[in-house]
Amino acid sequence: MDFGIAVGTLLAFCLTYVILKSGKMWRRARSLPPGPTPLPFIGNLHQVRPWDITKSLMKLHKKYGSVYTVHLGQEPHVVLCGYQAVKEALIDNSEIFGERGFYPVFYNFTKGDGIAFSKGEKWKRLRRFALHILRDFGMGKRSIEERIQEEAQYLVEEFRKTNMSPCNPITLVGRAVSNVICSVVFGNRFDYEDKNFTLLVSCIQNNFTIMSKISGVLYNFYSDLMDYLPGPHKDIFTNFEKLTDFIEEKVKKNQESLDPNNPRDYVDCFLIKMEKEKNNSENFFNMNTLVMSSLILFFGGTETISLTLRYGFLILMKYPAIAAKVQEEIDHVIGRHRMPSYEDRTRMPYTTAVLHEIQRYADVIPLSLTHELTADINFRGYNLHKGTQVTLLMTSVHRDPTQYQDPDKFDPTNFLDANGRFKKREALMPFSAGKRICLGESLAMTELFIYFTTILQNFSFKSLIPSEKLDLTPLGVGLGNIPIPYEICMIPR
Repeated sequence: MDFGIAVGTLLAFCLTYVILKSGKMWRRARSLPPGPTPLPFIGNLHQVRPWDITKSLMKLHKKYGSVYTVHLGQEPHVVLCGYQAVKEALIDNSEIFGERGFYPVFYNFTKGDGIAFSKGEKWKRLRRFALHILRDFGMGKRSIEERIQEEAQYLVEEFRKTNMSPCNPITLVGRAVSNVICSVVFGNRFDYEDKNFTLLVSCIQNNFTIMSKISGVLYNFYSDLMDYLPGPHKDIFTNFEKLTDFIEEKVKKNQESLDPNNPRDYVDCFLIKMEKEKNNSENFFNMNTLVMSSLILFFGGTETISLTLRYGFLILMKYPAIAAKVQEEIDHVIGRHRMPSYEDRTRMPYTTAVLHEIQRYADVIPLSLTHELTADINFRGYNLHKGTQVTLLMTSVHRDPTQYQDPDKFDPTNFLDANGRFKKREALMPFSAGKRICLGESLAMTELFIYFTTILQNFSFKSLIPSEKLDLTPLGVGLGNIPIPYEICMIPR
């Protein structure tokens, strides 16, 4: 065939393909809430900047209101903004908005297995089982709070070894937090210098960073194309494979020493459940769901808590007067020598308010993982169909001016009443809300309080630069808000 004819045929085919796909995209857009006009193939990429997706969606929120449509790639997503709209979806209509949507950067590895990315009856069974185990917390002779208190003391000792020299807290905090979920899943903690453990934590931290930057965001938009292109997004799946190898090796060791009458940890409980369910035709409890559920527990239970604490340290260096007031309350209620307990929070309204304000202001998960409608619904005047992909803009909840007087300002009084007592705010959703709320919420809140108060009980924070010059602008704004790298001097009290 003549080369010119071949090229012409190929171009005609490509043009026809683009026209057909674009026609389908625009027909679907007509039945959805208003939003910016998508372009062929790229969707709304020219309006949704992948290096700052949260700010882009907030800008569209101001233009189109609390419900609008945006095409991430060629896939339309209905975006819900502001506390009232998100509440109406996740809480008032939790059944319809409660399914997990397509989130390629996780789904393409988990294949819909595990706690977070499964659907339907599989998800219900796996989640119910995990909640049962986590509610038991200790899964042994010691409570989970005792494990957190012990780990907090290990972290204090590691910070003491810095001898007030500047240090980046990312590594030590990440290992301390990860050790708690390790004690739940595997029944034991790891030494901070254990090579396999340090690899586990670094893989989690690296993946969270990549997913929060342009490469990870683009992968979620164009996964079919990005699978064939080189780039940092390839490291996501390499890191996931390393995590899987680590977990599989630990599971193998558990299998060799398993006592069905004396389960030691989450893995043991799952293995026992697998044996009981082996003849069940649905077979939700199998080796793959065990590995993927453990992987997601590690991922969710490590980096979000670590990020919140690291952001908290940075914020308190920015506002030393607030840090001093927290320490004053710690000294009054706990003292300098007793280990903090989670029960102490009931007598520490200011510290509790500061922690909640850190969660609101840091907003470490600015976008919820995608949801999918399980049925047709008329939502705020729009007829949304079953299968519609829904994105909840959590930043718009935490920065909602109808809920917070000055939402762009760090202000602990957002969570205090006129008498200085702690005031809970429903417009705080750091763990999402409704049916898909993070199953580790209670564990996370216990960790945050005990780590936060233990560190401030023992140390004051010193910045290497003047506090007024500290920048709180996040570095990555995709999956997570990541604080800029910084060093801190831990000054013993």
